[in-house]
Amino acid sequence: MELTLLGTGAPDGLPRPDCPCARCAAARGAAVRAATALLVDGALLLDLTPGAALAAARAGRSLTGVRQVLLTHPHDGPAVEVPAGLPAAGRVPDGRELTLISGHRVRAVAMDSPGTGYEVTSPEGLRLLYLPPGGAPAGVTEARRPYDMVVGDVLGRPDAVARLRGAGRIGAATDVVAVHLDHDVPPGTELDRRLAAAGARAVPDGTTLVVGDHGDVPDVPRRTLVTGGARSGKSLEAERRLESCPEVVYVATGGTRDGDAEWASRVTAHRDRRPGSWRTEETCELVPLLRQDGPPLLIDCLSLWLTDAMDRAGAWDDDVWAKRGERELRERVAELVAAVRATRRTVVAVTNEAGSGVVPATASGRRFRDELGRLNAAFADECEHVLLVVAGQALVLRG
Repeated sequence: MELTLLGTGAPDGLPRPDCPCARCAAARGAAVRAATALLVDGALLLDLTPGAALAAARAGRSLTGVRQVLLTHPHDGPAVEVPAGLPAAGRVPDGRELTLISGHRVRAVAMDSPGTGYEVTSPEGLRLLYLPPGGAPAGVTEARRPYDMVVGDVLGRPDAVARLRGAGRIGAATDVVAVHLDHDVPPGTELDRRLAAAGARAVPDGTTLVVGDHGDVPDVPRRTLVTGGARSGKSLEAERRLESCPEVVYVATGGTRDGDAEWASRVTAHRDRRPGSWRTEETCELVPLLRQDGPPLLIDCLSLWLTDAMDRAGAWDDDVWAKRGERELRERVAELVAAVRATRRTVVAVTNEAGSGVVPATASGRRFRDELGRLNAAFADECEHVLLVVAGQALVLRG
């Protein structure tokens, strides 16, 4: 089954008409995206958009063989002119199935927002799921086998990918393709990196993909370290890397602080933006978690873990540090690093990048700065992927 993406953008396209934003201003050449429309084996058109016939011609395809045109979402604005020879566009009621003369079977999938998804099965049994902009399946049951390809709003609705993955409908070999890309998505290589973290990819308008050809499914890094300064966006970046996973264990190393309203407010803000399916563990005992099998771990953060480790070692006292504290801390850090190296779990860890500013005025402050630098370097050495977040922008240091 061949799928030609006549467009890959949001309904208004990219750049949006008359939009002055930086993303729209930078959308030139291959970065320009028409509204998403899919041509399946030249026989089925999913979503009718302006200029569909011209887009097909540019991609080396024709719409003359199209036997069915199906819409996925309400179309605002003026009616789209139907190219000559095309059948009238329509929508299929949820749960209903059509069989085309070409042998394709199309089943309408109910969404949790206005719109309809379509499951397309080729005569050979290959299966494609196409989701409308901002849409996720309303009810996902366990699958007998995964889809061969899923095309949808990966960045706008990562929870849809998580649901499908949790139900076994997205497997290790499923090709996940992001469409409905709008001006709030990052440009260039940053888009590719963000999608790769979700096991997905984007392609330019006019690309033809072979459903069932799994060679281009991106590998998701198993160990990632995200570092950066205060309020740089590093925690949000770490959360984004796992937001398409059906289950995540969020390891909060900061614990609780009785009577500290400001700290409680910070913790609440973090919890509120995390998916409801994530489970939270408030602990600094990272080694047992790393040694266990289970869902991905998000560790936030290593600097608070180090504070706890230095507390236990008595590292703030110069005499204790000299007699036993330094040795005990080194042993604890080495145990953690060894566990990271040996873990079979997907791990995303957050840490702070210290030491780029004013030198601490106290010996204990300088000690913490130095030990955090050593910990970050040792932890990063065991990770396939290392990111530095500055002003909300993720810079790839490794991977």
